[in-house]
Amino acid sequence: MSNLRKLTSKRLFLPVFCMILVMMVNIVYDVANGNFALNFFTISIRNGVLYGRLIDVLNRGSEVAILAIGMTLVVSSSAGTDISVGSVMSLSACMCCMLLAGYGVSSTNDLAVPLIVGILGGLVIACVCGAFNGFLVAYLGVQPMVATLILYSAARAIGLLLCNNLIVYVRNDAFKFFGSYLGFVPTPIVIAAICIAVMAVLLKFTALGLYVQSVGINKKASRIAGLNSARIILICYIICGLCAGIAGIVSSSRIYSADSNNIGLNYELDAILSVALGGNSLGGGKFNLAGSIIGAYTIQAITTTMYAMGVSTSVAPVFKAIIVIIIVSIQAPPFREYLRQRSAKKAALAKGVQ
Repeated sequence: MSNLRKLTSKRLFLPVFCMILVMMVNIVYDVANGNFALNFFTISIRNGVLYGRLIDVLNRGSEVAILAIGMTLVVSSSAGTDISVGSVMSLSACMCCMLLAGYGVSSTNDLAVPLIVGILGGLVIACVCGAFNGFLVAYLGVQPMVATLILYSAARAIGLLLCNNLIVYVRNDAFKFFGSYLGFVPTPIVIAAICIAVMAVLLKFTALGLYVQSVGINKKASRIAGLNSARIILICYIICGLCAGIAGIVSSSRIYSADSNNIGLNYELDAILSVALGGNSLGGGKFNLAGSIIGAYTIQAITTTMYAMGVSTSVAPVFKAIIVIIIVSIQAPPFREYLRQRSAKKAALAKGVQ
């Protein structure tokens, strides 16, 4: 009993449990339909590339996982969410494709500028957006949701202006690479893994993680202790913008175009849910990056499971919302406190019987 209590008290227990629960649903569904029980975990190579539902989850969930990195830092440091990340994704993709195709060009096979110029252009404008949000929050004291609402509304329109009100197609193999395959592995999976590894190393071998949590717990006390709270929050928003820029370029590379209206649509909601499902408090303070990443892939696993069950794209969000409500309720502090009290009562009764 004590070992079980220790296990359930781990910070990653609930995110991992939720992921396992989604996997179990897949197993039950496959068995009920007379298929192999472990179909969800089956990975094969078709046409020279990896194929399978698990690969699809890792591949399609890459953009949300990248967004979850920046969103985790923003939530922890400022006790608020950045609701502009989806729109910044779109703006970054538009800037990148506009530079690669040339202004006013709607479709091209040849690059107008070197690929690195287009990518850097997309990432730079994403970092500028992050710095803009961070300045409003850190230095002007604007509420995070209100501050990021500006770019949530305006970034897509700016991207559309950059593309001259066109969907810009860049049918170039070098650009398509970021959304296709590296050997037999989907490139988005590799990019997401690199982003996660870089941030994990940065948090482990520098004081950034400690500073972010300190500012999130008590901004005034951190400032008195010698930390520049405003600068730390600004850095977190810039990192969040950079993550949105990377996700935007990956997303546009998948469809080799800049579709301002659809790239990153509603991704900010998935990014915020990833942080919540990861067991992180939306009130700021301590955070667990691994939990957010697990949360991101859990959301994608739910979506993939819905589609595998034949649920239409128009109805799937309803079931997804119900599942997310259940998962978030399980992780809610009152529910956890209720379970703790029940466990304590059972332990007391057991001692009384003995």
